Amino acid sequence: QVQLVESGGGLVQTGGSLRLSCAASGGALPNRDMDWFRQAPGKEREFVGGITWRGNTIYTSNDVKGRFTVSRDNAKNTVDLQMDSLEPEDTCVYYCNYEATWGPGTQVTVAS
Repeated sequence: QVQLVESGGGLVQTGGSLRLSCAASGGALPNRDMDWFRQAPGKEREFVGGITWRGNTIYTSNDVKGRFTVSRDNAKNTVDLQMDSLEPEDTCVYYCNYEATWGPGTQVTVAS
């Protein structure tokens, strides 16, 4: 069973950037779409972006379109989320996902 672990979260100022990484362990990155979600306190988990197996199609939610992008390196078993022009509203725990498998999440805090 492949497990996922996110890293790269932290505290950043408004307008700053962070790059999150999701590493697969216990096996290779699955040949599936890989997605990123996020969840703010008291709110439901929401879709942020995703990427197809071959990396030829990337899709993002309207809230982050033009600011966030997803990439993957199947040889390194990683999926990244590049986040630019961060806003306080982006403060959330960010999760990597495929099908029913979730990582533990990484906290991103954007200070105003």
